Amino acid sequence: IQWKNGDTTNGQRVAGGNGAGNGLHRLNGPTDVLIDKETDSLIICDRGNGLVVQWSRRSGTTQGEILIDKIACWGLAMDEQRYLYVSDHGNDEVRRYQLGEKNGTLVTG
Repeated sequence: IQWKNGDTTNGQRVAGGNGAGNGLHRLNGPTDVLIDKETDSLIICDRGNGLVVQWSRRSGTTQGEILIDKIACWGLAMDEQRYLYVSDHGNDEVRRYQLGEKNGTLVTG
């Protein structure tokens, strides 16, 4: 849910909202989210589905796009060069990804 500053009663759904599940139109146990300002999208750890997904914040978006699969993601960060850092709870590691890259580089773990 997205809330406008100062408006505590009118939220807008921007990702998921169809109940827990495994389709790209659903999330299952999201653990973290960050805003990618360059693409005006949300990047979400969908731990229950083992994915990192990207959802556009533009109205009319009905599903996410898989960025990384087969990962027990827990947390996200993005640096100034737009590298995505993902903590993988299942492998006890942190990997760095360029957007579009599937394997990433081991940072620690």
